Amino acid sequence: MNYYNEIKNELINNEITKKVKDYSKNKSDLTTYYNVGKLLSEAGKHYGEGIIKEYSEKLINEISKKYNERTLRRMRQFYYAISKENWPTVSTNLSWSHYSELLSIDNVNEINYYIKISIEQNLSVRQLRERIKNKEYERLDDITREKLIAKEETTLVDLIKNPL
Repeated sequence: MNYYNEIKNELINNEITKKVKDYSKNKSDLTTYYNVGKLLSEAGKHYGEGIIKEYSEKLINEISKKYNERTLRRMRQFYYAISKENWPTVSTNLSWSHYSELLSIDNVNEINYYIKISIEQNLSVRQLRERIKNKEYERLDDITREKLIAKEETTLVDLIKNPL
């Protein structure tokens, strides 16, 4: 199997889809990046870790400079994260940039919390990044965390600590 050509074809098809169907762009991005991550994972098993560097150099020259090593590693990380049973279902309400921010978090409940508030409050990537940086989830009390884990209904009072 020629992994490089498969990866290149996935990315080219995605670039075409972006230009033709803007309404499904986000879903296409997430699906494509998951598939590329899977291919990179398989290619790494056969050719070693240096394959990402090699492929990124070729992709930068042939498609776009946005497919650098860091981006390809994120795609592989996204595939690994989603492939785990404990990661939440991917929502097309969030962009690739949202998921890139969430990849640095290990706690599944914390990831679920940030996905939930991002969708409910229509958070931009910058707003999500700020909330993660401010450790919003970690500041929740234990009762609210348990409600979130059990997927019980939470109120605004649950999410705001009593200052007294």
